[in-house]
Amino acid sequence: MHKIKNVKIYFFILWINITIFIPSMDILITAGRYILFLKAIFSRFEKRAVYFPKIIHEIFDLGISSIGFVSFISVFVGAVVTLQVAYNLENPLLPTYLIGLSSRDTLILEFSPTLISLVLAGKIGSNIASSLGTMRVTEQIDALEVMGINSASYLVLPKIFAIIFINPFLIIISIALGLVGGWLAGNLTGICPTEEFLMGVQYQFIPFNVTYALIKTVIFAFIITTVCSFFGYTTKGGALEVGQASTKGVVYTSILIIIFNYFITSLLLS
Repeated sequence: MHKIKNVKIYFFILWINITIFIPSMDILITAGRYILFLKAIFSRFEKRAVYFPKIIHEIFDLGISSIGFVSFISVFVGAVVTLQVAYNLENPLLPTYLIGLSSRDTLILEFSPTLISLVLAGKIGSNIASSLGTMRVTEQIDALEVMGINSASYLVLPKIFAIIFINPFLIIISIALGLVGGWLAGNLTGICPTEEFLMGVQYQFIPFNVTYALIKTVIFAFIITTVCSFFGYTTKGGALEVGQASTKGVVYTSILIIIFNYFITSLLLS
C-alpha cells in the first residue's frame, strides 16, 4: 500500500510538471515564431511606390472608419468618469473644480490611451487577423510568395505604418470628446458648473501627460498590428481556424497591452 501511494504521488507530481511545462513551451515557441515574423516584415522591402497607396488605404480602412466608434465611446465614458469622480468627491471641503481636474487626468493618463487601445484591438485587430487568415487559407499569400514578393512585408508593413500614424489622432479625439462628455454631464446634472469644470481642466496642466499618452498609443498600435497580423498570417486550416486565429490575436494583444501599460507607466511616471 505504501508503494502504491508513492507511485500515485509520483504520477501526480509528474502530471503537474507536464501541465505547467507544456504551456510554457508553447508560449516560448509562439514568441520565437513572432520574432521571426517581425524579422520577415522588416527585411527585403518592396519599392516605396508600392507601399504608399497601401498605407493610405489602410489609414482609411482601419483608422478613419474607427472615428465614429471611438467618438461615441469617449463621450459617454467621459460623462461616466465625471459622474463617478463627483460622487467620490462629494465633500463640502473639496472645491468643485477638482471634478474637472480628476476627469482630465483620468482621460489623458489611462482611459483614452489604454482602454481605447483595448477597444481598437477588438475592432482593428480582429479585422487584420481575419483578413490575413482568409488570404492564407485561400492560398493568396502563397501566390505572392511564388511571385517572389515578401508577403509579410508587403501585407503587414503598410498596416503598421497606418495604425501608428492614425492611432495618436484617434486618442487625441478621444481625450477631447471625453472632456466634452464630462462637461456635458457635469453641466446638465448641475454637479459641476461650466466655469468650475473648465477651471479644473486647466488647473496645473502637465503637458508631459499628453506626451506619455501618445507614447503609449504608438507602442500599443505596434502591438495591435503585429500580434494580430502574426496570428492571421500563420493560420492553418479553414474558416474555423480563421475565427480562432482572430480570437487569439485579440486575446494576446489585450494581454500584452496590459503588461506593457504597467512597464511604460513604471518607466515614464515613477
